[in-house]
Formats: sequence, structure tokens, C-alpha cells
Amino acid sequence: MTSSAPRRTVLAAALAAAAGAATPSAQAADAARTSEASAPAATPQAAARRSKSLVDYHSWTTTTDWHKGRAQGTGITHGARPGIHIVHPVGTLDYKDPHTGRTTTWDYAVWTSQAHSLKVPATEVIASWNAHTPPGTWIAVELRGTYSDGGHTPWYVMGRWTAGDGASDIRRTSVDDQKDGRSSVSTDTFAIDAPAGGLRLTSYQLRLTLHRKPGTPLTPTVWRVGAMGSDLPDRFEVPASRPGQVGRELVVPRYSQEIHKGQYPEYDNGGEAWCSPTSSQMIIEYWGRKPTQQQLSWVNPDYADPQVCHAARHTFDYQYEGCGNWPFNAAYAATYRDLQGIVTRLTSLTDLEHLIHAGLPVITSQSFLKMELDGAGYGTAGHLMTVIGFTHNGDIVANDPASPDNAAVRRIYKRRQFENIWLRTKRKNADGKVVGGSGGVCYLYFPAQPAPTQHRVLAELGIR
Repeated sequence: MTSSAPRRTVLAAALAAAAGAATPSAQAADAARTSEASAPAATPQAAARRSKSLVDYHSWTTTTDWHKGRAQGTGITHGARPGIHIVHPVGTLDYKDPHTGRTTTWDYAVWTSQAHSLKVPATEVIASWNAHTPPGTWIAVELRGTYSDGGHTPWYVMGRWTAGDGASDIRRTSVDDQKDGRSSVSTDTFAIDAPAGGLRLTSYQLRLTLHRKPGTPLTPTVWRVGAMGSDLPDRFEVPASRPGQVGRELVVPRYSQEIHKGQYPEYDNGGEAWCSPTSSQMIIEYWGRKPTQQQLSWVNPDYADPQVCHAARHTFDYQYEGCGNWPFNAAYAATYRDLQGIVTRLTSLTDLEHLIHAGLPVITSQSFLKMELDGAGYGTAGHLMTVIGFTHNGDIVANDPASPDNAAVRRIYKRRQFENIWLRTKRKNADGKVVGGSGGVCYLYFPAQPAPTQHRVLAELGIR
């Protein structure tokens, strides 16, 4: 099982080798994506395999889901994307922003989910959410769980989030130093501190607190909240898989993080620190979305690909002091029209093949030594890249942002090497010390109304 101690860092030490092709157009609409997704859905055997998985993603997204929770001042927004919003505040609170020093009074309302019983008791849980937060509004997402011995965790803050960072906004932030002697939260991940002792989380609740300035009719709206719980075994190597649905490559824009090196020190200085927002921006534009020129007007006109700078600014976690907060990236993606974003884990390349075959690219998190991934040209303690396809022999086609320029972003990585560095939970670093691996963590971004085949493949992974 994984341990809470080695929190992943997405600040990659990346010196990439050049290889690749010309950058494709970023103009693609959902219709084009869904027409690519006409292949048959994943097999019933794959669904049966998923039912035995040690990963459980669960979400609240429908009117029925929202009705099942406890509402304190919140109501349901109906329509194609049902959500919750403030109807009447239940109180006010003073929040001192640790990053600006300002104390501000906020109205608030609360929605609390019913308890979700995990299919497999978990050692780790990662929450993610999709919301609209007009200027002067924000949300807090909290988690409380029940231990396998009947005890309870405190309410842990999984994020204080708003899309903007204007004068009327808080600074989006994770919260450090949350623990009860049995579990803790490290940036975006809840973890059992000593999983070898057998303690697990058997269920959890999520609580949403919606905030707005007193006297304003504005309100946050939350369309999706969910969490991924998992109990993965300690393993330095994962079993090798056989190629299945291969020979497909999606046309995804290619962006290099390295061309931004030294840009915007206030958002962690570009370059190797921007793998997560650069990967996010590639997939957002795959789905035909991108910032407007007005939204990009703050970016230095001398900088190429200003939308990557924009993504870095709007995924930045002021406590973590970086752009690698996993749910903050998913939440950023969902600020674009009719787009959803979640954080979960996959347990095999077969799952990844099914997603690609259905037209769904996947952002994966991995760490490795330079010698463990041929053709990368670098080693990293934590790095995000975008899987966009499989060659005919089953090797990985990836848009790797740790590349010297956009033309070099497309890479082909050996299937067996990629499979192991992505799915393992333990590895040795350059000093020979045993540290953690991501265990198949990924971001999935997809339309609010996915194509039927995409819907079936996502449902097979427990995603709706």
C-alpha cells in the first residue's frame, strides 16, 4: 500500500531531448472529437476487472445527488448541469487570507454529502470539483472519513478555491499541517499515516461551503464534487500488459513548458515547474476551448503561447507555491464552457487504451530516473505529460511538455517502461532511497455531454 510520507512533487528536473513533428491546429470542436469516438465500447470483461479494482471514484453531479445531501442555505440549480448555489446565507465568517494578510467578512452556505462507503477501504483519497466562482466568491471543499476501527477523522480542508485572483478574491490555497495522529493531508491528498498497520478509511463525506461578499446576489455554483479512494499495494514493478486497442493517435496541440523558463516568478518561474498547467492547456484546446484575447491581455506580448502562462496563473496554489495541485488543475479545466475535469487513478494500460480509443486523451503523473524512460532525456521526481495515443505495437505516444520547443513535444515511449514508471507505487531515487510513485494518478477532462462511447468507457471507470 502507499504511504503518506513521500508527497509527489511536480517540479520536474527536465532537460528534454528533441524529437517530433509540426504542431497541429488547436481548433477542434466537440463534434469532431465525438465523431472520432465511434469505436465500440470497452468489453464486459474490462468492466468486471474494474469491479475488482482497488480504486473507487465517486461523484455527486445530478439533481438526485444534490437532494441526498444536507443543505444549509443552498439550493439546486437545474438544467443540463445541475449544481448547488447559495439561496440564503446561514451566517457570516471572517477569513484572514494567509497570503494577502487581509481579513474579510463573507456570507456562507453549506452542503454536506451523505456518507459514501468505499468499495475497497482506502489508504489515500483525493477530492476534485468543478465550479463557477464569479469575482468575490469562493468555495471550501472538506473531507471527513470513518476509519476501519470505527473512529472518525476531523474535517480536513482539501482546498479553498476560486477561479480568479482579483482584488475581491481570496488566494486559492491548500492547507498544510492537517493531521490527527492517524492520517494527514499533504497538499491535495489524504493519506493514512501507517497503512502497514492495517488501518483504512471505510467511508467519507464531502462538505462544500460556498462564500460570497455580504449584500451581493452573486454566488458560486458547484456542478461536480467527487473523490477517488484507493488502496494500492507496495510495488516497484507492475505486471506487464499485452497491447489491446492500439494504433490510434489523437490530434492534440503541442506545448512546451521549457520555452516559458524564467517567466512569471510569482507563478513559480515557468519551465520545469509548469508541466501540469501546460498539459492541462493541451487537453483544454483539444476540446476546442481556450482563453479569450481579453483574458490573455495581462500576458507579456513577447511571450509565445500566452495561454500556457494563463493556465499557470489560474492553477497556482499559493500555499504549495506551485502549479501542480492536482484538483486545482481539474477545476481550472472545468472553468471552460461545458467541460469537466476530475482526478482519479487508473490501474492498467488497458484502461488507458480504452480511453484513447474513445477519443479521450489522459494526463498522467509519473516519476523516474533518466535511465528508466528511453528517449525522455531527463529524470524527474514528479512530472505530468499527456498520453495521446498508442502505436500499432502498443508503445505510448505522448505529448511531453518537458521538451525544448513545441515541435519536440510529441514522443514515443516504450510501453513496458512507461507502464512501470506510471503505475508503480515505490521506486528508488537517484540517491538509492526508496520513495513513492504516483500509482496511476491521472487527470481526465471531458465534455459535459460526452459521446455515447465516451460515456460508456467513463462509466466503466466509475465516472459519470
